[in-house]
Amino acid sequence: MDQFFSKALTRYALAGRFYHTNRLKKATLYAKISPLGDPSVSVEPVLDGWVKEGKKVRIAELQRIIHDLRKRKRFTQALEVSEWMKKTGVCIFSPSEHAVQLDLIGRVRGYLSAESYFNQLKEQDQTDKTYGALLNCYVRQRQVEKSLSHLQKMKEMGFATSELTYNDMMCLYTNVGQHDKVPEVLAEMKEKNVSPDNFSYRICINSYGARRDLEGMENVLKEMESQPHIVMDWNTYAVVANFFIKADLADKAVDALKKAEERLKSKDRIGHNHLISLYATLGNKEKVLRLWNLDKTDTTRLINRDYITMLESLVRLGELEEAEKVLKEWESSGNCYDFRVPNTVIVGYIDKGMCERAEALLEDLMEKGKTTTPNCWGAVAVQYMDRSETEKSVECMKAALTLNMDKGWKPNLRVITGILNWLGENASIEEVEAFVGSLRSVIPVNREMYHALMKAHIRGGKEVHELLNQMKSDKIDEDEETKKILGTGQETTEGDLISRAASSCSGK
Repeated sequence: MDQFFSKALTRYALAGRFYHTNRLKKATLYAKISPLGDPSVSVEPVLDGWVKEGKKVRIAELQRIIHDLRKRKRFTQALEVSEWMKKTGVCIFSPSEHAVQLDLIGRVRGYLSAESYFNQLKEQDQTDKTYGALLNCYVRQRQVEKSLSHLQKMKEMGFATSELTYNDMMCLYTNVGQHDKVPEVLAEMKEKNVSPDNFSYRICINSYGARRDLEGMENVLKEMESQPHIVMDWNTYAVVANFFIKADLADKAVDALKKAEERLKSKDRIGHNHLISLYATLGNKEKVLRLWNLDKTDTTRLINRDYITMLESLVRLGELEEAEKVLKEWESSGNCYDFRVPNTVIVGYIDKGMCERAEALLEDLMEKGKTTTPNCWGAVAVQYMDRSETEKSVECMKAALTLNMDKGWKPNLRVITGILNWLGENASIEEVEAFVGSLRSVIPVNREMYHALMKAHIRGGKEVHELLNQMKSDKIDEDEETKKILGTGQETTEGDLISRAASSCSGK
C-alpha cells in the first residue's frame, strides 16, 4: 500500500475511536504525567501520590490525560489511567469509558484480552460504542473471520448504522490485501442508507488504484465530487495523483495535484510537504520550488520535517546544488539540530558517488561539535572501497567506529575484510591493534582480525606466538591463509639471519 495512504489509515484508526469530548486547559496533574514519556514508567504512583496529598481528582481532567496519551501513542500509560479510574471508583464507567478501556486493552494486550473484557460487561454497557471498539480491535489485528462475525452481531442488534463501522471493514480488507472487497462495502453502506464520508470514498479510491483499475478509481472520484455533503479535500486528490504517477500518466497526475493545491490551506505543512514530494516524483523542479517558496512565505517558521521533505525532493531530482542552498537556509534557521536534515544531502552525495563531498560535510559537522552517525560514515567507507581508495575507506571506517553509540549498527563485512587486509600489509602494529580493538566492540572477533595483526607483527619483526594462543582461545582455527602468513614470517626470519650472517662476514 502507498506509504502516504497507510499513514492516513493509521491516523483514521487513532482518531476514529477516541470516545472523548472534553478538553480542558492544562492542569497540574496533567503536567506531572505528560512528561513521563518512557512507556516503561508507570503513572499509577503519580495518581496515588496526587490523592495522598489530598488533591482533588477531576474526571474530565483524567479523560483529557487519557486522550492526550492515546494521541501520542502512549497506550500502556493511557490504559493505566483508565484502569486506575475504574479501580479507585473515581468514575462510574459509562459505555463510552468502557469503549476507551476496551480499545486500550486491545492495543496493549491484544484482541483476546479485549474480547474477554467485552464479554464481562453488563448488558446495558454492550452498546454500539463498545461493540464498535471491539470491532476496531479485530480490524487492527487483521482478524477477518472475527470481524465479519462481530459485524453480523452488530447488524442484528441495529448497531451497524455509522460510517465508522463500514470504514473499519474497508480498512480491514485494505490491510489484508483484499482490495476487491472494498467497493462491495461501499455499496452496502449506500444500500443501508449510511452516507459515506471522505474517508469512505478515499479508501475505495485507493482500492481501485491498488488494483490498477484507474477507470474505476476515476468513477468513484466523480461520484464523490457530486455528493453535496462531501467537502473535497487535498489528500483525496493526492492519493489519485499518486496512482496516476505510478501508471506514468503525468498529465492526469498534474491535473489532480492542481485540484489538491486549490484545496490546500496556506499553513497546512503536511499537505505542502506531500505535494512537494509528489511533484519531485514527477520530476517537476519548477513546481517543487514554487511550493517551497510559498511555504516560506505563508509559514512563520519552517520545522525540520519541512526541510527534510524539501531536501529529499531535491536529491530525488538530482538538484544537489539547490539542496546545498536549502541546507544553508536550515543551518541559519535557528531550528534545533537534527542529523536527518544534513544526512539527506549526504545520502544524495553518496548515491551520486560524490564521496569527497559527503566526507567533507561530515567532517564539517564534527568540527562544529554536531552529531553524526556510524552508518553514514560507513556508507562513505563503502563508496571509497568500491573505488579502490582503501586508505580513505580506512579513515571513514575509523570515524564510524568511534561513533558507535547505536548498538544496532554493523559495518559492511566486505569493506572490513578489505580494510583489515590493507592494514595488515601497510599499517603499523599499533594502528592495526587500535583498529581491531575498536572493531571487536562492534562485531565478534574473527580470523581476518588475527591475520591483519599477524601480518603487522611479522613486518615489524615481532613474534606471533601470543597471537596464535589468543586465536586458539577464541576458538578460531588456522586455515591455509594463516599457514601462508606464518610461512612468510618464517621466510622473513630466515632471510634476516642470512643477511645478518653475510654482514658479519663482510665486516671481518
